[in-house]
Amino acid sequence: MPATHLKWSVSGIQLFVICALLVLCSSGVGNAGSIYSFVDERGAWHFSNVPTDLRYGSVSRSSHISPHVPGNYSEFEKTISETATRHGLDPDLIRAIIQIESGWIPDARSSKGAIGLMQLMPETSSNLAVSNSFDPKANILGGTKYLSRLIERFRGNLVLALAAYNAGPEKVERYKGIPPYPETRRYVRNVLKQWQEYRSD
Repeated sequence: MPATHLKWSVSGIQLFVICALLVLCSSGVGNAGSIYSFVDERGAWHFSNVPTDLRYGSVSRSSHISPHVPGNYSEFEKTISETATRHGLDPDLIRAIIQIESGWIPDARSSKGAIGLMQLMPETSSNLAVSNSFDPKANILGGTKYLSRLIERFRGNLVLALAAYNAGPEKVERYKGIPPYPETRRYVRNVLKQWQEYRSD
């Protein structure tokens, strides 16, 4: 049976599919073979049984099942919906940010020290009174509140607020617009694109 290339940026229910696949592979069902993964520059996980990218590394089931992932993703949805509504934001926008920031991995940590679903920096978490950024609910509450503050700071300009979420508000104010950083410009573009995709579903 030829190998089939499987690759995902993990989100919502897809994680359950991946978990099931890892269980099957570890038990030898279907002769599926090894599973490989890597985390990209956005903090999103990619999985494959054909490691065509040099970043892929062999993994076991236990190495990628986060102890912080809740048993039911409806808990994420409930928190997102309630928190976004409270701050007058579209829940799909929060979902888009989570997808781009962490790939829906609650214990994601960036090389710069950002933590959790919405990738909060320690200083930001402290200012928002988020005691545990690895806790999905606390992270969503803090990240949504922070985005709301940025939108208010930039007088309703969502694009600038997103740029500030990525690069920091001081940088946006210094450049009087989106900073000339490829990462930040790519981030804003990706969030807006993902937001549109969620709204279209």
